Amino acid sequence: MDYRTERDSMGEMRVPAYAYWGAQTQRSSENFPQDTEHMPMPIIHALAIVKKASAIANAKAGRLTGKRRDIIIQVCDEILAGKLDAHFPLVVWQTGSGTQTNMNVNEVIANRGNELAGEKLLHPNDHVNMSQSSNDTFPTAMHISAVMEITGRLFPALDAGISVLERIKNDNMAVIKTGRTHLQDAVPITFGQEVSAWQEMLVRGRENISQAINALYPLALGGTAVGTGLNAPEGFAEESAHEIAALTGLPFTTSSNKFHALTSMAAASLTHGALKALAADMMKIANDIRWLASGPRCGLGEIFIPENEPGSSIMPGKVNPTQCEALTMAAVQVMGNDAAIGFAASQGNFELNVFMPVIAYNFLQSVNILAGTFSFFTRKCLEGVRPNTERMNEYLNKSLMLVTALNPHTGYDNAAKIAENAHKNSITLKESAVSLGILTAEEYDRYIVPADMV
Repeated sequence: MDYRTERDSMGEMRVPAYAYWGAQTQRSSENFPQDTEHMPMPIIHALAIVKKASAIANAKAGRLTGKRRDIIIQVCDEILAGKLDAHFPLVVWQTGSGTQTNMNVNEVIANRGNELAGEKLLHPNDHVNMSQSSNDTFPTAMHISAVMEITGRLFPALDAGISVLERIKNDNMAVIKTGRTHLQDAVPITFGQEVSAWQEMLVRGRENISQAINALYPLALGGTAVGTGLNAPEGFAEESAHEIAALTGLPFTTSSNKFHALTSMAAASLTHGALKALAADMMKIANDIRWLASGPRCGLGEIFIPENEPGSSIMPGKVNPTQCEALTMAAVQVMGNDAAIGFAASQGNFELNVFMPVIAYNFLQSVNILAGTFSFFTRKCLEGVRPNTERMNEYLNKSLMLVTALNPHTGYDNAAKIAENAHKNSITLKESAVSLGILTAEEYDRYIVPADMV
């Protein structure tokens, strides 16, 4: 491999000739293991938005020439288009402020910009990082990437699932089945009513996240090293936030307290809490579906789900609820990520939280796996859910809890006698009520109408 020599404040470094990164990135790649989790690309793309907005704001303040601004913007657009992804090699496990990743972006923009300009026009610190510090750019990038991934990936996946459940709900509002509580038979419910609970979980989960991300809109940019804004011109924070809002189409603003913005990760912790709550409901939905689809002959078998792939390497013909399993595993991972984020948010000292890369990694992983697994769950499972009305009717007619409708007519104690006698002697509720002399057959038929019980 061919190398070139790059320099930083600590001296010279050999850098691969093909790479746009510089000495600081190379130092990080040699100081930390590079075969572990890499910094998520949404963070890199968010930092490109930060650099682009900062260049525009610095030029407006008269600190950066138009030529330098335009070259920075051009390279940032290349980063956002994914053309330079291979030049961001660093891992999550680095400095807790994300400094090396911030410098990686600065160096790539400077070196690629100089190549485009045909001259040494940009310095990574003096021009690309002008009016900034890693301490304010990285938390800003965390907020930008979090909101963009939620709104751009997770919300569309949720909306698709909500729409499918709306159809299933409406198609099955008249399909009566046995309800269950405590894994025991309960009074009747329609399948549409049961599905409506799943749909509402997603609707409310989306609303909770929408409300929580309001905490992510205020940005740290402009606070520089410790929140005082040292080396940033007056108005830079407001102007850069305005540009970020324009570039993303999202209502980002500058934080009213930069000291808080650099040291507190409460906004990320709060928003991820809403993601965890959604994951909990997704697990509930997936578990309900695989229970209801259990069988095909020795389980509940009340619904049919798509048969996507063989389920066993030894049992021919076995088909498993794999989409449900994938979604529940994703939910477990999100719950673990929430614990990691909570611990990390409680750490750091004085003017800076120094656990930001691990917070960003876990947060973005949660959004990614929820969006991805739920999208496939919708397409490969939910869209094919249909009721097994024959099995539902069978269970409905066997259920002893239909006796609940007799309470107003016979009293609770007599209704209990009817149910206990039917269960003990393996007879129907009707046969039990008549044999005990509590009701006539005609009275029973008049009182027990499952359609009137839902």
